[in-house]
Amino acid sequence: MIEVRGLKKSIRNGNRTVEILKGIDLSVPQGQFLAIMGASGSGKSTLLGLLAGLDAPTEGAVLVDGTDISQLPEDKLAQVRGKKIGFVFQSYQLIPTLTALENVLLPYELNAEGGDGKRRATALLETVGLADRLHHYPVQLSGGEQQRVALARAFVVEPPIVLADEPTGNLDSSNGQHVLDLLTKRQREANTTLVLVTHDRQIADRADRRIFLRDGRIVSDESGKQDGNGD
Repeated sequence: MIEVRGLKKSIRNGNRTVEILKGIDLSVPQGQFLAIMGASGSGKSTLLGLLAGLDAPTEGAVLVDGTDISQLPEDKLAQVRGKKIGFVFQSYQLIPTLTALENVLLPYELNAEGGDGKRRATALLETVGLADRLHHYPVQLSGGEQQRVALARAFVVEPPIVLADEPTGNLDSSNGQHVLDLLTKRQREANTTLVLVTHDRQIADRADRRIFLRDGRIVSDESGKQDGNGD
């Protein structure tokens, strides 16, 4: 589902070039839950942003379901992101002027999906325990509730890939555990490819597979408890 080939990313900082990613090769099959770990500055979030098409690599290719998104013009790239990739951010990224239901519906409407989007969005919010919060605005929701809205939004167009950047980082342990349980349950039910950045080894231990980044390179690639192969 995701194929990364010779991925490099560098930025200019004054008169020098800073290499953030130094040649990443990675293959993630459909339905796998991959955790990306590493110290601050190792390149985790940069890699996730490149997988999402939110940034362009300096060198290399990112293939999403067979399409090299690093070569697409912005309009085509937006279409791929809209239909194939769901996002869950640490800071929720809900639109404050929209209700929970409207936030979840937004990707559906932007992609001009047919069918009853409102019914699907409502069902997802019910699944994450927010049946009584459909018409509440983000400011009226707790952090855990906002992240559950973000989960529902990520899955509303039934994307084959969901990318999550420290999705429990702003939550206390109880809310974080609940959000993670909901995320992994939905991932298994939908056979979604889930790529999650985390610094928490306990979270990573729930993944099918873990990779560790150091100084812009993959230094370890290991199977988790749910996946018996060393893919």
